[in-house]
Amino acid sequence: MEKHGSAAGSQSGLPSPSPTDRLLSPDSYMDVQGYKWVRWRVWLCRLAAALSLGLLLVVFHWRPRFAVLARCCSCPLALADILLIRDSFAQHHVVEVFTEEVEDGSLELIGELEDNECRDTVQLHTAEKNLLRYYLFEGLRYIWLARKGAFCRVSVLNENWTCNDLYGFQKGLSPLEQSLRRRMYGPNLIDVPVKPYAKLLFEEVLNPFYVFQVFSIALWMADDYYFYAVCIFIISVFSIGLSLYEIRKQSVTLRNMAQFVTNVTVRRISGAEEYVSSEELVPGDCLVIPPEGLLLPCDAALLAGECLVNESMLTGESVPVLKTPLPAGEGRYSSETEQRRHTLFCGTQLIQAKGCSGAVAVVTSTGFFTAKGSLVSSIMHPQPIDFRFYRDSGKFLLILGLVAFFGTIYSIVILYLSNVTWLSLVIRSLDVVTIAVPPALPAAITTGTIYAQRRLKSQGIFCISPPRINICGKVSVFCFDKTGTLTEDGLDVWGVMEGGSAGFSELVPDPGRLRSGPMLSGLACCHTVTLLQGQPLGDPLELKMVESTGWTLQEPEGDGKVLDAEFGGHRVLAVLKPPTRGTSTSEPVAIVRRFPFSSALQRMSVVTVARGGHSALAFIKGSPEMVASLCRAETVPAQFSSVLGGFSSEGLRVLALGYKPVDGSTDLRAIERGEVEKDMRFLGLLIMKNLVKPESAEVINILKLANLRSVMVTGDNILTAINVAKGCGMVDFNETVIFVNVTPHTAQSVPSLKFSLDEGGANDDHTPVHTRGGFNYHLAINGKSFAALCNHFPEYLPKVLLRATVFARMAPDQKTQLVKELQKLNYRVGMCGDGANDCGALRAADVGVSLSEAEASVASPFTSKTENISCVPLLIREGRCSLITSFSLFRYMALYSFIQFCSVLLLYTVKTNIGDLQFLYCDLVLTTLLAIVMGGGGPGKELHPCRPSASLLALPVLGSLLIHASFIVLGQLAAFFITTSQDWYVPLNSTVFGAANLPNMENTSVFSLSAFQFIIMAVVVTKGYPHKKPLFYNWIFLCVLLVLFAVTSWLVLYPGSVAARILRLHDFFDMDFKMLLVALAALNFLMSFVAEVLVDRGLLNCFRMLRGRRQSKKQYKRLNVLLSESPSWPPLDQTLAPTDYSVIQCS
Repeated sequence: MEKHGSAAGSQSGLPSPSPTDRLLSPDSYMDVQGYKWVRWRVWLCRLAAALSLGLLLVVFHWRPRFAVLARCCSCPLALADILLIRDSFAQHHVVEVFTEEVEDGSLELIGELEDNECRDTVQLHTAEKNLLRYYLFEGLRYIWLARKGAFCRVSVLNENWTCNDLYGFQKGLSPLEQSLRRRMYGPNLIDVPVKPYAKLLFEEVLNPFYVFQVFSIALWMADDYYFYAVCIFIISVFSIGLSLYEIRKQSVTLRNMAQFVTNVTVRRISGAEEYVSSEELVPGDCLVIPPEGLLLPCDAALLAGECLVNESMLTGESVPVLKTPLPAGEGRYSSETEQRRHTLFCGTQLIQAKGCSGAVAVVTSTGFFTAKGSLVSSIMHPQPIDFRFYRDSGKFLLILGLVAFFGTIYSIVILYLSNVTWLSLVIRSLDVVTIAVPPALPAAITTGTIYAQRRLKSQGIFCISPPRINICGKVSVFCFDKTGTLTEDGLDVWGVMEGGSAGFSELVPDPGRLRSGPMLSGLACCHTVTLLQGQPLGDPLELKMVESTGWTLQEPEGDGKVLDAEFGGHRVLAVLKPPTRGTSTSEPVAIVRRFPFSSALQRMSVVTVARGGHSALAFIKGSPEMVASLCRAETVPAQFSSVLGGFSSEGLRVLALGYKPVDGSTDLRAIERGEVEKDMRFLGLLIMKNLVKPESAEVINILKLANLRSVMVTGDNILTAINVAKGCGMVDFNETVIFVNVTPHTAQSVPSLKFSLDEGGANDDHTPVHTRGGFNYHLAINGKSFAALCNHFPEYLPKVLLRATVFARMAPDQKTQLVKELQKLNYRVGMCGDGANDCGALRAADVGVSLSEAEASVASPFTSKTENISCVPLLIREGRCSLITSFSLFRYMALYSFIQFCSVLLLYTVKTNIGDLQFLYCDLVLTTLLAIVMGGGGPGKELHPCRPSASLLALPVLGSLLIHASFIVLGQLAAFFITTSQDWYVPLNSTVFGAANLPNMENTSVFSLSAFQFIIMAVVVTKGYPHKKPLFYNWIFLCVLLVLFAVTSWLVLYPGSVAARILRLHDFFDMDFKMLLVALAALNFLMSFVAEVLVDRGLLNCFRMLRGRRQSKKQYKRLNVLLSESPSWPPLDQTLAPTDYSVIQCS
């Protein structure tokens, strides 16, 4: 038995973008190691913890991996008590293995129920007891499967269910089966733990930030800084209390959204129906859904009846979706494929169920294995955000720690030479560390994000992942869905063209004027429109289509037997009746079978019958290319491609329809989709006008002026997409569009790649080579070519991604794949969609924006209630403003620490220090107030072409900090030496050390200048134009600055006896000297301000010239340079073969 293993899991998600993509299949990359408790090691650790006064336990809390290695020994997974999990992000987690005794014979029963591979595998020893071994990780249950030799997700027991298997559960489970499955799968709960305040307090206090704070307070108390220590303690308690309240509030909110328990009706194998709690549901349970619907507590496959479902909570899509029964067959069931239209998802609202006394479904997933559970888990356990600013923050703290180390050595030397006691030497040396490394730094840099989140919320943009706001400031490419995002949701029917072997007829603008026949019936019947309280409900396109025919929709009432009898005993789903007015000779038609639209299949179909059950017809509707491929070739007009191209190039939405008679002897209830959708007869085209939203062109132009690339990702026709791209400004009318055509490997041919010109574009002839080298072109590619390009031409993929603007006929999983591939080129990718077919891409993108009215949607990190893309520039501006503010605060806190650091070391040299209340004035009155209000003001009004830097270790940042630090040192030294050079100066000659000899001249002069420096640095590092409004827009900050400057000037010039006594300041009677200190502060401000301006203007770029020009670290920038030097790319009208022909599968 191996000591190491992997946690195998269900692979039923979306196809992976690449074979090695860890983000979409994390279980495959989980390294699991088994450990067993060693009693003597446990007791030794307890003794060490007691001797270290609990310090060892704190280390174990910070690094649980060390606790396991210290207390346990490695062992096979089958014998492990504790597991050490290393996930795909190299983070370690410690989980406990649980054991549970199950009834005799239970495990054999599982062997009969499940796949052969999983039989008799969930037990370890059978000599005495049947033991179920499992652990919980991120809400998911993993059970030990001996034959696999690994802990596997419990969903592996049902991941290979076929559609026929699900129909086998329609009779229900026996009590023994249900009880056993409950043991295996656990309760059906999405349990978001809400920790008690005591545990939250314990975890918060053990945060390294607060541990450092406790250490600092203890140090200050030992150094007699009682008042300062008490004030910091009170502030820390308030901060902790506020933090605990927010954490618990978020947990309660998420639990209320996630956890749902209700009573449901379940069918048992005896035929009886039980009313049970939804907690008891397990995969395989047969659920009876009442006609009035319910809020679904699990994922389930619909087997009988139809359900109208609102999925806005999961997808952000506000239009209800019609779910139809799952077709029977031996194919494997998966809720992520085309069978999504037959799946009822947990957390969605079933508005109504149609069927005999409701609908019937079989539970397929429970708890965190449901679609809702997966989304909640992604919120509870988000992926680590790989952002340079956050990485550099830790490195910068190490630099401050290094500064503190040298300061500590200097202070030790000075204190030793001053003959202080050893206790005083240790305390004062450690005190330097608390000054050089500001404990408030991590909290301060989140201020900008908090301000930005509030401003976004006021604009109708909601954020569930605040750290991503800063990432918005670095977005370099934004992908947009087309329908409902760039274009209007609503479509207007532009006309209908009937077609056949003889060609196309004239365009008929009003479908209602069509003569009676299959085309009119197809337009009236081929849809999933349903009625809710007498009002038609469904996809806007289908609503317009039905409305244009003038036919009316009727649905069965009661048990529907009256309509069933009228139409030959067939189970009637809906009836379409022609208008009574006019000379219409059409007869009512009943829909008896529906196969809903699938993005992957690009089509839908229905089966209809006339009165008496006669004239059974099958209709199909979908993308023209797909419908034509399913029709008999002789029925498709010869002009099909040219007519379709003409309409698509005008930006019109085109759908095709087909039909065929169905043999009367066929069992329509059991007919399969594949049988229906073949050998069809081509009927014609439905042309609809889809207008570009007026805001789209404006927003795309704003992004273009800001050097931000825009990309369209749509499921529509490529010519329609190109027309919309030109209409909204993604592609200029004088720019060439080049098609990327890739054919996959077949039995008859090898893969090929060809770049061809858009013949409908501005440049119909050959484009000059220099024009292409100057990138005056855009690539356009469809989903089939994209898949073939990934599989067979991976070396060309980055080049195509760099120049492609239009991605058409893209399936939902391909949209996700595109986002991932762009990220591999080091793009920061934004994605904006309506949340329906874009959920995967929205979550995969660095910045996902869902246009939805559902505020509680978990479809993406950002949700905008605005129904257009005008939220995108706003989000980017706020991101840039937040990032700039975070930089400003980070630099300010670092400089604040350095100011105090220099003051303390300088005063240590003359045996004195800063006073208790002087510290308090600098830390609370000056620094804290300025840091809190510094983040206001809001973003700049325009997007600037240059993005802000995300590196704290960049030359301008480090260079400016070094310059300001030099000015700070020079300023304080100047104040000190100016004081000592005065005629009235009396040197400090004291036998005591530190604050005990206050007030004195040295302390007062250094304190006075350092107080001004706190204010000066706040002004200097606060950035304005171009990413943030100028300083005077932040009027609160401006007012605080003026007040603090006035107060500090008063303390320097006219402190008065009361203020001088409280702050222990020496009263200089020489007004000229006081004015000289103020003038020195003014000079310090002028020098720092000018230096900052010069650094912003590129003063330090000369150092970059010395090291020579370096290539960018970003792959897309390096590739851009490479292609600019290759004017012959792309090679037009050349058929390219794979360089090393081998089939590389990406999915």
